[in-house]
Amino acid sequence: MNDDLLKKLKRIAEVECDIPLSSMTTLRIGGVASYVVYPDSTVALDSLMRLLIAEQIPYKVIGKGAHRLCSDRPFEGVIIRLDKFDEYYFLGSDLIAQAGCSIIALSYEAMKQGLSGLEFVSGIPASVGGVTFMNAGAYRSSMCDVIDSVFVYRDRRFEWVSNKDCEFTYRHSIFHSHPDWIIIAVKINLKPEKTSEIRELMDSRRKRRMDSQPLDKPSAGSVFQNPPEMPAWKLIDGIGYRGYRIGGAMVSEKHVNFIVNEDHASAEDFLQLVNEIKQRVEEQYNIRLHMEVERFNW
Repeated sequence: MNDDLLKKLKRIAEVECDIPLSSMTTLRIGGVASYVVYPDSTVALDSLMRLLIAEQIPYKVIGKGAHRLCSDRPFEGVIIRLDKFDEYYFLGSDLIAQAGCSIIALSYEAMKQGLSGLEFVSGIPASVGGVTFMNAGAYRSSMCDVIDSVFVYRDRRFEWVSNKDCEFTYRHSIFHSHPDWIIIAVKINLKPEKTSEIRELMDSRRKRRMDSQPLDKPSAGSVFQNPPEMPAWKLIDGIGYRGYRIGGAMVSEKHVNFIVNEDHASAEDFLQLVNEIKQRVEEQYNIRLHMEVERFNW
């Protein structure tokens, strides 16, 4: 523990020390992070970033950790949590939401306002920043379909970036290529709709998720991107890996594109299972699967 760094961090924001990354991800896997910092304003975030860059301290912004595989190694740097960036407001049919907001909670708030557009993310346990970074999607819709612009901290400046300039593609955005950029807030375009119709759609999709996904076990959500030739789950089923297990990591019997933490899985268990699936699918189908779960601290 660097006492001098800790003192400086505490002057800027709330700080926790030696926190397991496993407690910050839905997969419940990951080594211990030296510092976790919770800035509560853009001024605090700017001060924090200037300090980390000046002292060459490694850092990572983590939201709700819904789509991330952390290694078992210690992370001797700073994890930045934007949990306190949780304000949002509606301007007509537009929603402006800070990065720390729960996208599930926002989808329900939009429904109460009679605004449609976020039904497809009403079951994704992630933050606004996380779903924007990943261009998350479901039911043939993605965040790029509703995002107008993104408020970003980059090059020591805060500025709005248009949807077009975010370079959204399938499960990808420009932020993958610029890990030093931080998503602060998002402007989302919604459409007026009857609250009853929005609620009915969200209820039906919630039931579908509960029936088809292993929501009772730790996971990182869908592991593989769907290739053009065939859905990933069909390929995994085709190689006979439903219920297949390595260590504590297991291919879900309920939805084979989910790998669940069945019993204190290590990051190596998870990654070994991923690589074995990719190898078997390529051998059998000549199709290369790509993991959409982000790897960190490897």
